[in-house]
Amino acid sequence: MAFSVSSPAFGNGEPIPKRHSRAGGNVSPALEWRDAPPGTKSFVLIVEDPDAPRGTFRHWAIFNIPGATTELAEGAGSASTESLKHGVNDFGNAQYDGPQPPPGHGTHHYHFRVGALDVVTLNVPRQASTVQIWEAAQPHLIADAQIVGTFTG
Repeated sequence: MAFSVSSPAFGNGEPIPKRHSRAGGNVSPALEWRDAPPGTKSFVLIVEDPDAPRGTFRHWAIFNIPGATTELAEGAGSASTESLKHGVNDFGNAQYDGPQPPPGHGTHHYHFRVGALDVVTLNVPRQASTVQIWEAAQPHLIADAQIVGTFTG
């Protein structure tokens, strides 16, 4: 089987519930992944919206997720989740910030990407941005998988 990621909150290509948006509870959805490749020592997660008016907008990053991990519980994106290492998203927050497309901008696609890495620790600066985290992960990326959810503003 291939490395894959899913969510009990929404299916691939389906709408993300309002609870997981900034207009709702701003609660990160639960995520599950399976069949990580051999040699995986940690994971990195990013959430991106490529449909944003000014280019790709990043909503969340977590890194140094232990290699034995296969899921993140709903709400794991809270800034109070101290056991997880959060990057700074494009809102300027070190936490999950859900969908919030501009009014009338139509449907946006949110890519939840999980990368399997060959290192235990990704060395990035404190308060690293989502972009910096994903760039630092590239030389260590064994495989990545994604699920895409939609949200209409």
